[in-house]
Amino acid sequence: MSDPDARLEALRAELDGIDLRLLDVLRDRIRLCVRIAEHKREFDVPMMQPHRIGVVQERAARYGASHGIDQAFLRSLYDLVIGETCRVEDEVIGARTTP
Repeated sequence: MSDPDARLEALRAELDGIDLRLLDVLRDRIRLCVRIAEHKREFDVPMMQPHRIGVVQERAARYGASHGIDQAFLRSLYDLVIGETCRVEDEVIGARTTP
């Protein structure tokens, strides 16, 4: 492609597709966290699982180290993702139904 503007637009369109997949994966992750929260609610498991958070963040840090992605960035990203999923889980667990 010899037209720089057209090439830039093609690259941006590719990026938009990746962004859409990223958002779809985040949606899927939140939906799964709802299912986890329902399980926790059913079996009286505490919402907050600090050990699990550490496992997830450590896995992300190892991924970053292996793939050249800044570990501080991934930690910040996961802080946001985990914060949102904890909020959602808390809502689900807090919505206990009375028998």
